[in-house]
Amino acid sequence: MIVDTHVHVWEIDPPKYPVGPTAPTWNSYPDEPGTADELLAEMDAHDVDWTVLVQTSWSTWDNGYIADSVERFPDRFIGHGLIDPQDPNNAEQVRYWIKERGLVGFRFHPMYYPDEKILLTRQNGPMWEEIAALDAIIQFHLRAAFADQVAVIAERYPHLRLILDHLGYPQIDAEAAAFQPIVELARYDNVHLKLSDVAGRSQQAFPYADVHPFIEKLLSVFGAERTMWGTGYPGHHRQKHNWPSLAQELQLIREGLPFLTDDNKDEILGGTAARIWNLTT
Repeated sequence: MIVDTHVHVWEIDPPKYPVGPTAPTWNSYPDEPGTADELLAEMDAHDVDWTVLVQTSWSTWDNGYIADSVERFPDRFIGHGLIDPQDPNNAEQVRYWIKERGLVGFRFHPMYYPDEKILLTRQNGPMWEEIAALDAIIQFHLRAAFADQVAVIAERYPHLRLILDHLGYPQIDAEAAAFQPIVELARYDNVHLKLSDVAGRSQQAFPYADVHPFIEKLLSVFGAERTMWGTGYPGHHRQKHNWPSLAQELQLIREGLPFLTDDNKDEILGGTAARIWNLTT
């Protein structure tokens, strides 16, 4: 089984699918759609069985296009939306998107709120209780400076499945100690790692050898059984957003990381995700 655990899709069709920021400083918007249909054709061409659709930061807090896409293709897509951590009614939004619209999880961006520990505010207590009650799967877009917030959530809700996006953003030129908070999150059995956006972390060409020491370190503590593969955008939008093609993303796991065993590759490309999202082919 092959599962891509991280692709953004979007439609530009207001008012049905509005475009607008979900971060205080967001000011970049697409000039064309990146559709689920384009992604599905690309999945079929590369034998990808499932994809986790992740709401973009420019599609507002309305996760409607993600939910509609999952409803159209329930045997190929899983939906993760966004929940506004500053919305006093966000517990109600969690219930709505899971119970009424078929999403199974959400993504949070603590690094968009550098002036407060946004995940841990008193206001968000009911939101986390609702997430825990519904056993939602949560992914975090974060750098090491925000790992302490994830640690609190991981310890408070040990049954929740939590995922760190994009390797936790290792920085090639930074001191190793700066990245250590991400490494230390491996002590929580419910925290998982997304091996994604490797090209974006690198200052070198494929296979991005300068990132390999970080990947090896993270695999040594998380293990392949808690590591999953993810990419980024559908079809031609990969190149448009300066991300590798889907073929290159697959090649990286299959051929570009010489320290991976065949069993490691199977886990990263699909085995871990199949357990997290209870998937079958």
